[in-house]
Amino acid sequence: MKPAELPPAETRQHVRGNILGIGVSAINMTDALVTIDGWVKRREPNYVVVTPAHAVMNGYRDPELRGIFNASGLTTPDGMAIVWALRLQGHRRVSRVYGPDLMQEVCRQGVDQGYRHFLYGGEPGVAEQLADRLTGQFPRLRIAGTYGPPFGELAPEEDRVTVERINASQPDIVWVGLGSPRQEFWMAAHLERISAPVMIGVGAAFDFLSGRKPQAPRWMQRSGLEWLFRLATEPRRLWPRYRQYPWFVVLLAAQAMKLIHVPLDVPKVDGASEEGKQGPPNRHQST
Repeated sequence: MKPAELPPAETRQHVRGNILGIGVSAINMTDALVTIDGWVKRREPNYVVVTPAHAVMNGYRDPELRGIFNASGLTTPDGMAIVWALRLQGHRRVSRVYGPDLMQEVCRQGVDQGYRHFLYGGEPGVAEQLADRLTGQFPRLRIAGTYGPPFGELAPEEDRVTVERINASQPDIVWVGLGSPRQEFWMAAHLERISAPVMIGVGAAFDFLSGRKPQAPRWMQRSGLEWLFRLATEPRRLWPRYRQYPWFVVLLAAQAMKLIHVPLDVPKVDGASEEGKQGPPNRHQST
């Protein structure tokens, strides 16, 4: 499967709902865990995109990014707004597959399987701190390696060395915490270069699970108010992201009334150059 091409519908493991042109997998956490476990066992290369509302808006505006979302093995409903939109489309079994929860559950499941995890991303020291937290939570968890890449786009030689470093550790799962949309571009560009069968982009999970940033209380997560908690904790950085949410609601309503239509199939794009597109230079964006 080419990184930025939508696979034929008959080959995709889960039905997808169309949210403004993003094919979001109509799944729950159990579906995600079973799917990822199958990829690892079969050594089947895939990447996973977690998709809150702001990521959908980014994809709506950027056809290349939209193609990357739609070519993923899974594009999970990361935010409650996405879950509700999918349920309105008739996908009743859908529940939130939130990046930090997915990371913890995959690690929990992988302990007995002996899966090896590589942590790629975060500010200096965050990946190492995350590894300590995860192995404290799951003592038999196997961390193959960690690496927080330098700020900005990697030169081709730096990218080659990074790929060799990851592959030399022989991971089964590479967790990518570069922030959206950089991590999506990175996974698509490296799908045929990273030997691990699974890459999962989880953005802010690196900060949350390492303890670097606080998470919203569960009741706020379940009620769709997590964005308000995050805005209160980082108003200057996150205001540009969340001020587009009213427009997201308007577009969803227009889609429901068939006033607009954005197809899932998009033209092939150059999402996987030899060097690997790094995405925006700000590596500290998070999901």
